[in-house]
Amino acid sequence: MNDVLDEGPFFHGTKADLRVGELLRAGFRSNYRPEVVMNHIYFTALPDGAGLAAELAAGEGAPRVYVVEPTGAFENDPNVTDKKFRGNPTRSFRSREPLRVVGEVADWARLTPDALQAWRERLAAILDDERGEIIN
Repeated sequence: MNDVLDEGPFFHGTKADLRVGELLRAGFRSNYRPEVVMNHIYFTALPDGAGLAAELAAGEGAPRVYVVEPTGAFENDPNVTDKKFRGNPTRSFRSREPLRVVGEVADWARLTPDALQAWRERLAAILDDERGEIIN
């Protein structure tokens, strides 16, 4: 896309321990449907949204939120944009090009154990519904 969708800054949530300068790439299994290999890397302009993704991410590491910059074109994430929310209120995006880690955010809002369990149950219900497929 050539149109500026959002000025950022942008964030990516994960349980991976990353360093400034590392590149995040598409081509790995989905955190939500492990049988799906993702064609895109996802990010948001909301640090707490990236925090939620980090909390829900697969893996054993601590949830982390990184400041990232896209290295190429990106688009609105069709998994939430207009499919679940009109417009893009979650400021969620995806790219086929890598994201460069430029920093880490320490002060994002962590979920309580009860809130995290509620999100996991909500996500499981969405994915159990045939309309919960991932637009890859």
